[in-house]
Amino acid sequence: MAGNVSDAAIDTVVYDFGNVLVEWDPYGAFPHRDRAEVAAWMAEVDFPVLNHAQDAGRPWSEARATLADRPHLVALLDEYVANFPGTLTRPVPGSAALVGELHDLGLRLLGLTNWSAELFVHAEPAAPATGLMDAVVVSGRVGLAKPDPAIFAHLVAEHDVDPGRAVFVDDSPANVAAARDLGFHAVRFTGTAALRRALREYGIPVR
Repeated sequence: MAGNVSDAAIDTVVYDFGNVLVEWDPYGAFPHRDRAEVAAWMAEVDFPVLNHAQDAGRPWSEARATLADRPHLVALLDEYVANFPGTLTRPVPGSAALVGELHDLGLRLLGLTNWSAELFVHAEPAAPATGLMDAVVVSGRVGLAKPDPAIFAHLVAEHDVDPGRAVFVDDSPANVAAARDLGFHAVRFTGTAALRRALREYGIPVR
């Protein structure tokens, strides 16, 4: 271990989860369907918009109700929810070791994840490193979703975060930009090795 960093300028690392700690592929919920069929469903329901609404707190029952007049769309929605664990394909390579290292260095670890409240139960089984967080703000639980500045404000207020002493890590350019605008040191995640280099540049003595 490289030593304690409690006196360093950075005292907190804020992690996004999807495609940072755990790989997420929505097609994984449909292992027995043709990919083109699933792609057509996603296009018809406007999956990015639908998924963001779920992340922002809408219950799946309400999403289902919006599609009630199109039973063929409801069927795949139900399948997606039922098979959601299949979308969490594996921990992001190297992520667990890095989270463990940061934990051992004494940094505070927080999660800030866009995730349906009803489906968040599947996060830790798929990526145990998520369980090392000191606290997690789940968008679906607070009714706010990144990149809305309000969810960052919630994190700051609820967990007494000084953005100037925190590194925020996310794979979404929009979320990284929002965090940076609010004074966070923000890193776009492209892989664990690159994140290690970025953290070292912030003075955190990871390997």
